[in-house]
Amino acid sequence: MTLNELNQMLEEQDVQKEEASKLEQQLATEKNNKKKAIIKEILTYVGIVVVAILIAQFITRVLIINAEIPSSSMYPTIMKGDRLFGNRLAYTNSTPQRGDIVIFYYPDNKEEKYVKRVIGLPGETIEIHDKAVYVNGERLDETAYLDIETYGNFGPYIVPQDSYFVLGDNRADSWDSRYWTNKYVHEDDIIAKAWFRYYKDFTTY
Repeated sequence: MTLNELNQMLEEQDVQKEEASKLEQQLATEKNNKKKAIIKEILTYVGIVVVAILIAQFITRVLIINAEIPSSSMYPTIMKGDRLFGNRLAYTNSTPQRGDIVIFYYPDNKEEKYVKRVIGLPGETIEIHDKAVYVNGERLDETAYLDIETYGNFGPYIVPQDSYFVLGDNRADSWDSRYWTNKYVHEDDIIAKAWFRYYKDFTTY
């Protein structure tokens, strides 16, 4: 083998080594890019999940409340086992009105939430006798939502300012303002106004 042939062979080996090195670097780069792409995809999914959780938290803490009804105290308007959404912003620029169905913290135990109907407004005198509710001496017309009579004699109750007197629609089986130690729901304890029932059927309020 001549010197030129030897030099040519060495040069070819160098070229082969350089090409192999380039190929190795290319494969490493592709592998690294694949890893980056996988990590980027994972981070994208994680970001979507985090954003979804934050949105859900915002909706449930600021906009709506999801309530499941554990008793028949609002029968027949709301049945035991029904589920409904309440609008947390309903009273941002207004106050509860008579007849509204509200979700609130139970005055005798603020860890519990109740659903009842607003009957007495701040400053009003509420009495129950002759199978009906009386507001400031006037018989209250509840035919729009009540199909049973209100038995018993209760009151008179003078509703404090910034507070409300509430009753369940099922007057024969409702633990409400008539029986509580702290009989009135303060406006700060009202969480939301009942918006609509989505289970077991759909009904707006």
